[in-house]
Amino acid sequence: MTSHQPNDDDTPKDPLSEMLAKLFSGDSSIDPQEIAKAAGMPSDPNSMAMMMQQVQAMFSAPSDGPVNWQMAHEQARRVAASGTDPSVTAQQTREVDEALRIAEMWLDPVTEFPSTSTLGRAWSRAEWVEATMDTWKQLTEPVANSIAEALSDAISGQLPEEMKSMMGGASSMFRNMGGAMFGLQLGQAVGALSRDVVSSTDIGVPLAEGKMALLPANVQAFGEGLDIPEQEVRIFLAVREAAHARLFTHVPWLSAHLFGTIASYARGIRIDLSKVEDIARDIDPSNPESMQAALSQGVFTPERTPEQEAALARLETSLALVEGWVDELTAAATVNLPSSSALREMVRRRRATGGPAEHAFASLVGLELRPRRLRDAATLWAHLTEERSISGRDAVWDHPDLLPTTEDLDDPEGFAARRQLLDASESDVDAALARLLDGEFEDPETDQDESGDSPSEPDDSGKS
Repeated sequence: MTSHQPNDDDTPKDPLSEMLAKLFSGDSSIDPQEIAKAAGMPSDPNSMAMMMQQVQAMFSAPSDGPVNWQMAHEQARRVAASGTDPSVTAQQTREVDEALRIAEMWLDPVTEFPSTSTLGRAWSRAEWVEATMDTWKQLTEPVANSIAEALSDAISGQLPEEMKSMMGGASSMFRNMGGAMFGLQLGQAVGALSRDVVSSTDIGVPLAEGKMALLPANVQAFGEGLDIPEQEVRIFLAVREAAHARLFTHVPWLSAHLFGTIASYARGIRIDLSKVEDIARDIDPSNPESMQAALSQGVFTPERTPEQEAALARLETSLALVEGWVDELTAAATVNLPSSSALREMVRRRRATGGPAEHAFASLVGLELRPRRLRDAATLWAHLTEERSISGRDAVWDHPDLLPTTEDLDDPEGFAARRQLLDASESDVDAALARLLDGEFEDPETDQDESGDSPSEPDDSGKS
């Protein structure tokens, strides 16, 4: 077999290999027209130069970890701004501020949690992305890191050894590429969500902690076709936002509880490498679109273990309790709003089933943030209001151990009886512990039966 030398001018050169080698080495001397000609693509110099710059930047962009969060951020901004993302007007800012002020007043009689005194904001979609991106990183980083590492390892493994040696730093490059591809898809999902959400807490977790906000463009889209005055829609959604804000502000452990449950899920992630490798065989490393298409279909979604299923069940119950409490308070606070019942039903269906953007996000990271049992939770909170009054209902949020369970969602009316049994058993333990600490316990050396003999004293035969 004849050995081809790299510097032999007579040796046929593979345009793709040349392009990849230059991309990976950071060489900017690529002739876009030559590559386009070799690939049978249009040879417009400006378009090709722009494409090559984007591909090279994606492959070589450094990141702090396996996921390129800067690229995720930039992609989310682009998607949010695509089409129309009008800047918030002064009129819209006043309308949102007024709606949130009304919401605070209407909530005062229906909950023990006081107003947060938080300034209401009106956000564009891009502003929502800016305000929430750090939380998205916290929510998705454990999942994203595992998937990005598996992706880069699998793609790297598909290359022949001679191409790996030619590329030199292929390992680092493929880590960057995997992180860039996942970052692009995550940014796509977050950007798509920015076009659906109506507030900062619309998905049930505090994405922008300490802030209350509505997105006027999305609020308007939410009310289209409902034959309900836009002001009523805005006030109803403002009440939901203000109720979420009160709950997360006055129950300081709740955010950590939700994020901790998500972390429990992430700790158990195991990527099916064989599945990734099967898909990677069909991926063209020089074609970013093929990798984006694979990711968008959820092919790298981790397989769920029984432990993860249990964590997701806990998360679903917690989200249902949050959304059920907000749902019940909103219904009570807006009882005099003519459209309240219709809007309540629409929000319930929307939250329980999720929209296309939520499904895309769930497919990407294998994590659903939907309270499927919202109606059951709302029924439970309504029952507790009747049984314990508003203060007794809200006192359930005093500690995570007091939260209702899945069993309580199954049988709301039995919650009180189960809680009494739990409280009674805890009281017995507390009383026994108090006696022990006070020295009020029986010494086994002096414990005797009714006859006055020690029960463990041996008889004359020497047998006990």
